[in-house]
Amino acid sequence: MLGAEGGIEWQHLLRPRAGGMPPTEAVEAPFMRNHSKSEESSERKHLESTATKRSRSSIRRAIGIFLVVLAGLLFATIVFRVVNPLSPVMVAEILGRPKLKQSWVPLGRMSPDLPLAVIIREDGRFCDHWGVDWLAVRDAIKEGRRLGRDFRGASTITMQLAKNLYLWPERSYVRKMLEVPLAYILSALWPKRVLMETYLNIVPFGPGIVGADAASRHFFDKKAADLTPREAILLATVLRRPSLDNPAKPTPKMLKVVDVIDKRMQMFASRAKCIGTGFLSPPFRTRTLRGVPNWP
Repeated sequence: MLGAEGGIEWQHLLRPRAGGMPPTEAVEAPFMRNHSKSEESSERKHLESTATKRSRSSIRRAIGIFLVVLAGLLFATIVFRVVNPLSPVMVAEILGRPKLKQSWVPLGRMSPDLPLAVIIREDGRFCDHWGVDWLAVRDAIKEGRRLGRDFRGASTITMQLAKNLYLWPERSYVRKMLEVPLAYILSALWPKRVLMETYLNIVPFGPGIVGADAASRHFFDKKAADLTPREAILLATVLRRPSLDNPAKPTPKMLKVVDVIDKRMQMFASRAKCIGTGFLSPPFRTRTLRGVPNWP
């Protein structure tokens, strides 16, 4: 439509159509929608980028914590190689029982029958593995399936040492999983003789009684070096249930275990060579068990 001066009446063209929006808004609407989508996309990318950064940061933090803990464990393991350790079990005993009985003695000042009896009772392949006896784990799993229960046992002396040094006494799968790498670390840094000596000095033999020498004095009123073969076997027998069993007052069930260990002492003597020679005290060297030749 022409105006008075022959021009186009733009106001007429810009008037909104019936039931619609003004032409300028009609032009701007797609642009605004596209701009809104662009902002949403940009915000989404920003959020995804932030989440990725946080995830990476959490992973780096977790790896950092793991490396610090690992370094601490390695340092403690190296230090405990030359310094008598104080385990969490011992700390708990000290806090809960002020009259904790514990005294550290070298392996050479213990009855030679004690570590051998402990090997027979707790870890028959102690000298043959690197901390974990996977054959025993397999057998324990099979036994658990046969009896219809979770598998138990299969803890080597080194795994028990790792538990007593660094972990907590309550049973759990988490603790069991942590024992495995710790056992490998201990086996890599300590010789078998040091493993056995440390184990026998920090393992509980009863409530408030930690270590072989304290147990010998408490139950038999003598030093660990003076234990008879039978007394050494009795001490080894209580290791699985130290809070319930008393080596000075053995139950019929304990006496059956003692008899089994007693009959195996000579046969297992050769398996104890990794912790030193000369094992088996004179009473065992001079007798024959069921046709087994005398130990030289």
